[in-house]
This record gives sequence, structure tokens and C-alpha cells, in this order.
Amino acid sequence: MKPFSESSAENQEPILGILREAFAGVRQVLEIGSGTGQHAVHFARHLPHLNWQSSELAPNLPGVRLWLEEAALPNTPPPLELDVNRQPWPVAPVDGMFTANTLHIVSWPEVERLLQGAGQVLLPGGILCIYGPFNYGGTYTAPSNARFDAWLKARDPASGIRDAEAVCALAEQHGLRLEVDHAMPVNNRTLVLRKLA
Repeated sequence: MKPFSESSAENQEPILGILREAFAGVRQVLEIGSGTGQHAVHFARHLPHLNWQSSELAPNLPGVRLWLEEAALPNTPPPLELDVNRQPWPVAPVDGMFTANTLHIVSWPEVERLLQGAGQVLLPGGILCIYGPFNYGGTYTAPSNARFDAWLKARDPASGIRDAEAVCALAEQHGLRLEVDHAMPVNNRTLVLRKLA
């Protein structure tokens, strides 16, 4: 049975609206942490000019494959096994990258390695889009995010909602500069960063 994420089903249309603009000039997207594979199918179907390369940790790949195989889209190659901790990543350079709801799940050192890998894999001028909840100035943007953060840390003390400023400062160290910070439904954001030439 295919895995299913309710949150992916709910957020895919608002994210698609951002990606239509951010990835207008992009041709090859690497998705980090594809989860169930729902986003890969939805975005590849609605953005046929993109070649959408999904990736996941090995245990999650079968679920992603089920979604991709059922959709049978011409622009979704088989998913790659990718662990951000194992560098260099086994991928060719791309002009677009996307990740959703990953930075608050992984540890901060893994956030660092994700951004380091993005800086290495993205071509100059390439675009990285990061979707998820963020804090600003160390402050939650909504009471629901504070509750979510407490739940995350109870489950795994290394996880938690990240400060947008810290993420962007780290991205700058790897040649990635914030271009747009989009407000999204349910107190989420989409950060659009560009790889400097």
C-alpha cells in the first residue's frame, strides 16, 4: 500500500504556486527528503518542464517508488538513495533543489550538511526552495508552532523548529543567498535562496 501524508496533500497546492515562479527557469530539480513521494508526483505533473529527481533514505524508498510507478510520469526518474550525511552526494549538478518539512525533523548538524551539499550540487544561479515552519528572532510565529516544537523535542531532542536567520546565515556560508521569504498557510514559510555565481 502506498504511504500517505495528509499534510503533503494539504500543502501541495500552496507550494506549487511558489514553485511555478521560483522554478520557471529551472530544468533539473533534486528533492531532498521526498517522504511519501506525493510532492514529487504532484509537482512533476503540474510542472512538466522540470525533471524532478526525488531522493530519500533507503527505508523510505519503496513508498516513493510506489507513487512514482503509479503516476508513470515521463519527468520523474527512479528515486535516489541519499543521506545528507554522506558527502559528496551521488548526484550530478542541478539548477534547482527542493525540500519540505525536513529542517525541523533532522538535527542541526544535518541541517548544516544539507546546506553544505546544496551549495556543492547547485549550479551558479540555481534555486533552493525550503518549505516548513520557522522561528524569527528566536520567537514562535504562532502558539501552534510552539506546541509542535515541544512535541518534536519530546520525540527527539535534536529536532525542533529552526530560526530562519540562522538557516539563512548558514546558507550564506555555502554561497546561497535568500531572495524571497514567502508566508504560507498554517504558519509555515517557503524560503527561496539562490546560489551565487
